[in-house]
Amino acid sequence: MQRTSRGWIVTLAGLGINLALGVLYSWSIFAKQLTSEWHWSTGQSSLPYAVAVAFFAAVLTFGGRAQDRYGPRIVASIGGALVGVGLLVSSFARPGNSFPLVFGFGVLTGSGIALAFVATFPAAAKWFRPRRRGFITGLVVSGFGIASVYIAPLTAYLLHARGIPGTFAVLGTTFFIATVLLAQLLRNPPAYYIPPGTDLDSEAGPRCPVAAREYDWHEMIRTRQFVLLWLMYGLTAFAGIMIIGHMAKIATAQLRLDLGFLLVAVLAVGNASGRIIAGIMSDRLGSVRTMSGVFTLQAVMMLLIGFASTTLALSAAAFIIGFNYGADLALFPCVVSEYYGQRNQGVNYGLVFTSWGVGGVFGSMLAAAIVDATGSYNPAFALAAVMCALAAVLTLVTHAPSEAREEAGGPVAAR
Repeated sequence: MQRTSRGWIVTLAGLGINLALGVLYSWSIFAKQLTSEWHWSTGQSSLPYAVAVAFFAAVLTFGGRAQDRYGPRIVASIGGALVGVGLLVSSFARPGNSFPLVFGFGVLTGSGIALAFVATFPAAAKWFRPRRRGFITGLVVSGFGIASVYIAPLTAYLLHARGIPGTFAVLGTTFFIATVLLAQLLRNPPAYYIPPGTDLDSEAGPRCPVAAREYDWHEMIRTRQFVLLWLMYGLTAFAGIMIIGHMAKIATAQLRLDLGFLLVAVLAVGNASGRIIAGIMSDRLGSVRTMSGVFTLQAVMMLLIGFASTTLALSAAAFIIGFNYGADLALFPCVVSEYYGQRNQGVNYGLVFTSWGVGGVFGSMLAAAIVDATGSYNPAFALAAVMCALAAVLTLVTHAPSEAREEAGGPVAAR
């Protein structure tokens, strides 16, 4: 009973940390202000966000390996500190000097988010039996998605009251303290820990597949499943990150109304809902089957969002797109665990997650370039729809690695 309580403490601490890390998903509020107040172009205002996405994805692999080796508390503490420091450095940016913002928010905060994020969900999931890991993972990472519900209006208020530099200073100080304190509650279970109810799950036959064995990252990257997962993650991240980074501007372009912070909050609710519900669905239906439905729905929504000409229609589109994007962030950690095991989950998922960074950077910057060149988001929406449809097709040929042994009793080879 005591260990079950410890598992929930770790889960809630991870959820709390992600509620701070979600500042990344409120960037469109900053971007809109940078464009209107400092007269930056769409490309200039998108650059810090794109750099943050890139460093988030690149550092996640190293953070995953570090948390596998040193434990989640140390890695999350370093990550939380970097998030706060990066935001404080960003407060020194000025209209003619973007370097503090690119380096602070892009490099430092982006790296810190990766370290803190990757230390949360593996630690929480290890305390629970396999059938519940999809739900627990979804719950922990839902904090990242729903954070914009409070960060977006808070940021809008601070920008009005304190300006751009003052807003970064307040957020930096607050998130530094909150994330470092919560990180002290993160713990992995003891060695050889068996979650309560595991035997009962085994007798009943868990619906969530269990990896045939534990793969290290060298073995994982030699499987074709890794390539398929990497491609699917990148293709779908393009759509989600593009919408998240530009939601406030999309609202202005399509509705001619200043409703950016409201739609960012709606998108965040969808984002968080998708992470939790998709986690539950993956436990019941399987991760890849759930992915197929999510990717298909996202492709349809990317075709429809350009036709949303009322507040209600755009709000509905933002919610569903956020839901699908959030589902991705819950499903991919689950499928990596199902295919390659829990022991090296941090580094294994980090390597798959690099594709999210590639898709995210291109999604944000290419959308900005298209808007600067054409004055419309519609070509970017169409491109994102094609990518999501392709990802849905790839799910049809994706399944868990099979095992084979050489006749002479040689090493196990995955195919």
